[in-house]
Formats: sequence, C-alpha cells, structure tokens
Amino acid sequence: MNLITIDFETYYDRDYSLKKLTMEEYIRDSRFEIIGIGIKVNNEETMWASGTHEQLHDFLQEFDWGDSAVLAHNTMFDGAILSWLFNIRPKLYLDTLCMARAVHGVDTFVSLAALVKKHKLGTKGTEVLDALGIKREDFTEQQLGEYGDYCVNDVDLTHALFKKLSTRVPKQELRLVDLTLRMFIQPELELDLPLLEQHLSSVKNHKKNLLVKCGTDRTVLMSNPKFANKLEELGVQPPEKISPTTGQTTHAFSKSDEGFKKLLTDSNPDIRNLIEARLSLKSTLEETRTQRFIDIAKRGSLPVPLRYYAAHTGRWGGDDKINMQNLSSRGKAKILKHSIVAPKGYMLIDCDSSQIEARVLAWLAEQEDLVEAFANKEDVYVKMASKIYDIDEAEVTKEQRFVGKTTILGCGYGMGHEKFKDQLQTFGTDIELSEAKRIIQVYRETNYSIFMFWKKANQMLKDMMNNCARSFGVDNIVKPVRMVTRYSLDKNYGIKLPSGLCMRYSDMKESNGEFSYKGKAGRTKIYGGKVTENVCQAIARCIIGEQMLKIAERYKVVLTVHDSVVCCVPENDLDDARHYVEKCMSTTPEWAKGLPITCESGVGKSYGQCGG
Repeated sequence: MNLITIDFETYYDRDYSLKKLTMEEYIRDSRFEIIGIGIKVNNEETMWASGTHEQLHDFLQEFDWGDSAVLAHNTMFDGAILSWLFNIRPKLYLDTLCMARAVHGVDTFVSLAALVKKHKLGTKGTEVLDALGIKREDFTEQQLGEYGDYCVNDVDLTHALFKKLSTRVPKQELRLVDLTLRMFIQPELELDLPLLEQHLSSVKNHKKNLLVKCGTDRTVLMSNPKFANKLEELGVQPPEKISPTTGQTTHAFSKSDEGFKKLLTDSNPDIRNLIEARLSLKSTLEETRTQRFIDIAKRGSLPVPLRYYAAHTGRWGGDDKINMQNLSSRGKAKILKHSIVAPKGYMLIDCDSSQIEARVLAWLAEQEDLVEAFANKEDVYVKMASKIYDIDEAEVTKEQRFVGKTTILGCGYGMGHEKFKDQLQTFGTDIELSEAKRIIQVYRETNYSIFMFWKKANQMLKDMMNNCARSFGVDNIVKPVRMVTRYSLDKNYGIKLPSGLCMRYSDMKESNGEFSYKGKAGRTKIYGGKVTENVCQAIARCIIGEQMLKIAERYKVVLTVHDSVVCCVPENDLDDARHYVEKCMSTTPEWAKGLPITCESGVGKSYGQCGG
C-alpha cells in the first residue's frame, strides 16, 4: 500500500475562512477554491500542482488511491476535499494531528508548527498569510511558485512527523483514526429538513408566546438589573449568591441556582411565567443547533465531526461546532435526534455498552461479589438499595432503587457526601447531609475492595514522585510509567493502557500531600479516586474502540456517543446485523478475562427512534 501525503492550499479572505466558518461550511461554500495541492508518494520528491478544478481532477486521477493511505495534518479537511469535490476515497486515512493527540496528550498544542518545532524537524513557513484574499488566477507566477514551496515544505514536514509518531501509535489506534475520519469525510447520515424547519418554527413561536404570556419586554428579561427590578415589583426578593470567581454578592439567576429554581414552583402564576420566559430566552442552544442542522441539510448529508482522543482518557468529543455527544433525548429537543436519519434502504442500530464503567471498576478493583452480580445479570441497583435501607431486595421501591443506582454509578470514585446529596437533589431526590454521609459509608463498607483501590491509586501518586510506582489492579493492569522525553525536563508520568497508549499526567507536582498535573487550563488536582475514574473511563474506551473496529468489519459505523456505537445497516439485513452488533458489544477482550460486559440495542430509521 502506498503512502500519499497531501496538503490542499485554498482561497480565504477576512470574511471567508476556517476561523469564521466550520470546516463543512467552508468546503461546501460557493466561494471555495483550490489554489493548489502538494502531493508526496511514499518517499518520492514532493510535487506541487495548481490549476482549474478540471486540471486538478485530471492530475489526481494519475494516482492509485484504491491502494493508498492518505496522510495529512488534519486529514478531516484534506480528505473531505478529496471525497466531496473529486469523489476520491482511499483505502486508509492517516492523520498526524490525531496521532499527536494520542502520543503527546490532549493538553499539548498539536499544530503542525508546534509539533515540528517540538520534534526538531524544521520550520513551518508563513507564506500562507500573504495569500489573504488572493484568487488563484490573481497570483503572479512568482507568488504561486513561493506558495508552492510553502505547501511542499508542509507536506515534507507532515511526512517526517508521521515517521516520528507512527512508531508510538499502535496499529489498532490508527484504524480507529481512520474510522473516526470516515464519519466526516464519507458521511452516511442524512437530515430531515422539513422536520428541522418545523421544529425551529415551533421553538421560535414558543418563545414569542412566553413573552406575550408574561407581558414583559425582551430587554427586561435579558438584563439582570432590570429582571431583578421586575421581581421586586412582583413582591419577590431576587435570589443572591456569592460569586466563586469574585467573592462578591451577585444575582442567583442561573437555572442551576437553588433560589432561582424555587421560583419556578412559586404560587404566583405571574412569577412562574416570568421565570419560564427568562429561561427560554436565555437558552439559545436548541435554536442555534437546529439552525445549524438546517443549514447543513440544505447543503447535503451530515458529516459527523468527531475529535479523536478528545479527552484525557482517550474518549471522543464533538468537533466543527457540532457536539454530537450531548444531543438531548428529552422534551422537544429530542427532535434533533429524530432528524438524523439513515439513507434510503438502510436502518440505524444504536448499541450501548451497559454500565461499562461500573463493571470495569468492579473488575479492576477485584470486588468479586459485584463482578459476580454483574455476570449473573442481577439488578445491582436493587442490591445496593437493599444494603442502604437494610431491607429485602423484593421490598425495594422505585425511588430507593434510584438511590441505589446513583450510589453505584456516582460513588465509585470517592465522591463525598455533600456532592452526593447535590447529585440526588438534581434529579429530584432530597436527603439530609447526615443521610448522604451514611449512604456513602454503606457503599464503602459494602465495596471495600473498591475503597482500597482508591488508596492504592493514591499511594501510586506518591510513589510516582519517587520513581518507584508499582503496577496494581487485576492482573496488574494499572501500569504506571515515567514518560521519558528529551523535549521536557518536567516530571511526566502516565498509565499504560491496554490499547498500547498512555494516559498522561504532565509535570506532576506534590504540595502538602496533594497532587496536580499541568493542563492547558492550568493545574488540575489528581487523587486516588480521580485516578480510578480516569483509568475506568480509559479502559472502557479501549473496549468500545475494539468493539467499533469489530463492527466496522461488516457494517458502517456512523457515530459513537459515550459508551454507544451507532451503525448503518441494510434494511434487508437488519436482524442479522443487530445480532452481530450485539455480539460484538458483548464480547470481552482477551486482555480483560473475567470482566462481564453486556449491551442494549435499539433500531430505527432515525437516530431518535433507536432510543439513543
């Protein structure tokens, strides 16, 4: 298989650029124009080509794309141009940007300029800055030649960077990079435009009706001082809080503020209407996201932008101003999920790995009774509730089971009683602090091996600082490593994952018995419970990654959200496909013997119908 390294240079100006538009908007815009392309086949001399679309099309046909891997820095962009404008679909997509995130961590700057400087590969040019607002036909021969030299240098640097990174990224992860990029570059999903337009109209009308209902001007609702005055006119003392940033007293007008939430249930309907109207006008996410979906639908299919290795634990995240990871399944907002549909003749299967992190935690900490309960398909939430309330499992009520569920899913990483109380309260269950403390204690006594696992993780942090950290967990799967690098003198540590990659903790420091590491946003505290959470999430991600690749051997994987995988299958193969997908999502990896995993699936023409 050939390795073809590419880099497209394209027209941009002050109003039309990737800083102003999403990648999808930019490429599908009528103003889009290719200035030229740099191409390197294997280790051959890099070529530069510039010309009309037809000339570039003919030039690109000279290469054997069907037996080639395409490499770029941000292949989502260059691959999309190849696919959308030239109908070129290579055998494999590679991306040094994705690879750098996996190797160097999400808190590292991964621009090509930063990476080639880090690896001492050369210097990235700046000639692209001189091309602002210049169409291809307006370049002088000299300018075009200089631009070509700039592009060739970028291609050569990307190729050299790939050689550096490829030895540190396992083949399985390279396949996941390819799978992630294909969701955007070769989109399968479509959008229901009439449904989206109907929903947007409904949202706007709802806001108008709320304004009429509360009888208040929009400016009053959007201004904190004016809104406070309006509340006082209605005989309500505006709720206040201490700002965590300034330490000053300020209005508590956030939808999460307890004083503000209480006003939603006030006996006075005028106050309730006012609060509802304020919340509706302040919340613009649904409206803007619906409009973005409408705009995409008018341009074509839905390229799913997922950021590979977006989180510290390796999980995927939203990209290109579309966060597919947090589409609502409740209320009217669920319409967005229903607007995402399979193409004609196909159906969607959404398969979720049930309780994967809780299962990993029990297995990892060798909490044998909990592992056995999961393996026997027992209701672990009911079992926990029976312990909490000291009653038979048959006597557990729905509300008590919910407390048990919250305990199992929320207390596995060292959560304190105050946070636990707040978490229950968020979902409408109010308990005293003393009761929250008691429940936490019951959990820790019942799951003593998990409790001790936090202790071991915290000891590992101490040992890391002394360069003597030891492996622990089932089969010693938690493997601390020193991230030796010639690029930094910081104390960089990591935990080796089953994927072959490492979860990094850069510039670890200890102060008064507390540990922290360096991220882009500053220093982040780390402790035994947090390490445990990181490890569980990272291992769960390793499992999901393997499952995705297995599914992709037979069917198109079109989306992954948290612990679920969505794939597109032919209608006439739905039953067999569902069986195959469920089998893939219920198979324990070789390296995780004894870990009981299972899944739940839903099918539908739309993503919303799948139950996702």
